[in-house]
Amino acid sequence: MQMPAPTPGELVPMSKMRAIIAQRMPESKHISAHVHTVFKVDMTRIVKLREREKNKFEQRNGVKLTYMPFIARAVIAGIKAMPIVNSSVEGEGIRYHKNVNIGIAVALDWGLIVPVVKQAEERSFLGLQRAINDVAERARNKKLQPDEVQGGTFTITNPGIFGPQFGTPIINQPQVAILGMGGLFKEPVVITDESGNDSIAIRSIIRLTLGYDHRIIDGADADKFMVAVKKYLENWSEEIG
Repeated sequence: MQMPAPTPGELVPMSKMRAIIAQRMPESKHISAHVHTVFKVDMTRIVKLREREKNKFEQRNGVKLTYMPFIARAVIAGIKAMPIVNSSVEGEGIRYHKNVNIGIAVALDWGLIVPVVKQAEERSFLGLQRAINDVAERARNKKLQPDEVQGGTFTITNPGIFGPQFGTPIINQPQVAILGMGGLFKEPVVITDESGNDSIAIRSIIRLTLGYDHRIIDGADADKFMVAVKKYLENWSEEIG
């Protein structure tokens, strides 16, 4: 559904979705003390794996192979290392969530919606890819159930498909952290071998931004989470199914 282009000078009322977004974004900035940390991650290993396997993966499983489940699996590993990132504030307490319910931000022509993949930590790589594709497709076709946009404990957003280096996303309340994916670029990188010799190599680099609530997540803990995410991605060893 493509919205008609407004005429210059025209006053256009906000859609219901846009009005909700306009209310919730400043609310989140008011509630959470937003801080952002940006990490460069070498995705070369995963890029090569995806290039090699994507056609066979789709033939075998009937679903496209994207980068999102790789990132989601790394997030789950990061949350295991630093559970505070998968929490929320309740009064003067911190609720550590039992499950990892990952919200996947989906850009629509008429706004933004965040369907949730529930109990993501219990799913296989293939299960995650299926679930992510399913909720994104149904979001675009307006076929989500109300409970499928509720109960998220952590959000991933991917503006990187449009080519930015990185962004500084706003936390999706009542969560306390959000991961933003930047664009994936080939870049010259200094590689040091076991003997300490430096050389320049062309690598596939992504910048991942963690937006976190400094009320309860300290910088050291946010960075430890990101170190775990980076390590998981750069040393990918999981079967993709």
